[in-house]
Amino acid sequence: MRKVLVFLLGLLVVAVFAVPVNAADPEAGFVSLFNGRDLDGWTGSQYAIEDGNLVCPAEGGGIMLTEKEYSDFVFRFEFKLEAGGNNGVGIRAPLEGNPAYDGMELQILDDSAPEYANLRPEQYHGSIYDVVASKRGFQKPVGEWNTQEIFAMGPHIKVTLNGTVIVDADLTTVTDEEVLKRHPGLMRPSGHLGFMGHGSRVEFRNLRILDLNAGPDNTPPEGFEALFNGTDLTGWKGLVLNPEERAKMTPEQLQEAQAKADEAILPHWVVKDGTIEYDGQADNLCTAKDYGDFELLVDWKIHPGGDSGIYLRGCPQVQIWDRPDVGSGGLYNNQNNPSQPLLKADNPPGQWNRFRIIMVGDTVTVYLNGILIVDEVTMENYWDRSKPMYPTGPIELQHHGSTLWFKNIYIREITQ
Repeated sequence: MRKVLVFLLGLLVVAVFAVPVNAADPEAGFVSLFNGRDLDGWTGSQYAIEDGNLVCPAEGGGIMLTEKEYSDFVFRFEFKLEAGGNNGVGIRAPLEGNPAYDGMELQILDDSAPEYANLRPEQYHGSIYDVVASKRGFQKPVGEWNTQEIFAMGPHIKVTLNGTVIVDADLTTVTDEEVLKRHPGLMRPSGHLGFMGHGSRVEFRNLRILDLNAGPDNTPPEGFEALFNGTDLTGWKGLVLNPEERAKMTPEQLQEAQAKADEAILPHWVVKDGTIEYDGQADNLCTAKDYGDFELLVDWKIHPGGDSGIYLRGCPQVQIWDRPDVGSGGLYNNQNNPSQPLLKADNPPGQWNRFRIIMVGDTVTVYLNGILIVDEVTMENYWDRSKPMYPTGPIELQHHGSTLWFKNIYIREITQ
């Protein structure tokens, strides 16, 4: 089972609320940011074009940013340095100000240059400048082309250089007050992407990006089905007791109980501006269809002190809450298997969060805001711990007395 899940995760590692990368076509969904002829789509004009490559000249260059803003993305490009080369990739940057501080800068630097021998670790190539140090020793010799990928998903920033991950950072773990004061743009949710010349020649080519926020809300990525259409609660119903109690009912009893549950519960789960909003005064909202193995994507938001969860196959739960000590995403009701997330990856209350939940058999993996927080943990049957997890069941949005918001709820059924 683990091999099956690892294979699926490998295929979909960047497929979060966007066009997934097909294993047979690793460039599926990527679009070019540079046409090799002119600077269409960019602001700033101090960079040159030579032989179809984008060149920061030895004198000049400065800051050049995309006209479009990006939040979560995969950015791929190639670069070539001369001896002592120095540049940077600005991400989530405003048009005004310094991207290294008002956004975020990922260093591009000739680490082998003697003049850089005594830099601080967080100043070398690939580092989140002045914040997170990279691993060194993976650049090609000066004058050769390097390939680089930058993955940004919420606070998760990953840099891969020539096939090796040299930065894998969770920005929520940056707590140094002086660092945060110097970098007010570190947690900026979106902004422009571009290059920051520092008076040396650097060449770039094959610039392309996969926008992980592409498409309007409630529009499913390729291969997924929308569980919420953005306009009404088609495909949803109110909760009737629990799986054990429902199994004891005759079809007629269940039908009668369902009608009463819908009448009592559905008015409290309303659709506003493409979002399911719950007033905290009824009970769980359930999918009308049962699911077996699946990959589930869902956006959620809570107030300070909020409490909720996602039931899988009718069992509680992948936790949602506002706690200072333990983050959301854990399998809260586990007793014999891990119940807490590996780390806290929540955005602050009032901001949207994103779950990616993969369930195969009774094994659950959870990503929160792009960060792995539950790694192949067995989910226990809360309703009868002497039994394994039910093979199928509904997805439920849990009532726990809090005002809640949900959108972008997508599912991909997994068949083996």
